[in-house]
Amino acid sequence: MDFEKIQQLIQMFESSNTRELKIDDNNFHIYLTKNVSKEPIHDIKFESNKIQQASEAKANRKTITAPLVGTVYLASSPTSKPYVQVGSHIDKGDTVCVIEAMKLMTEIKSEVTGTIEKVNVENGELVEVGQPLFSVSGEKES
Repeated sequence: MDFEKIQQLIQMFESSNTRELKIDDNNFHIYLTKNVSKEPIHDIKFESNKIQQASEAKANRKTITAPLVGTVYLASSPTSKPYVQVGSHIDKGDTVCVIEAMKLMTEIKSEVTGTIEKVNVENGELVEVGQPLFSVSGEKES
């Protein structure tokens, strides 16, 4: 395909309602997509302050992990509210879930103080030792 035909193809693509176009013809490959953003990608500016804040928040994030293999339960019963959810404030020693192993229920207690940012498991999921259960931010030593 010559350059003139490629330019015509691009112009037709830009004036059409098509969002993506991919052409593979022997040794010729072209992929066109319409960016949803109004700003060109190369004009996006990264503020070092925001990057620093994000890395500080990440450094301040702790993970509560599974201490044993078993089935995790996020609530005391199927009809009960979960022990914790995203946005819940927890203190060191608070029960965050229960893990059942060999018909024995073990309460999992937080070793950190902070706010639940993410629940990394589903209720009833089989978990392994060391598997992340919850992501906690704003951890303070208590």
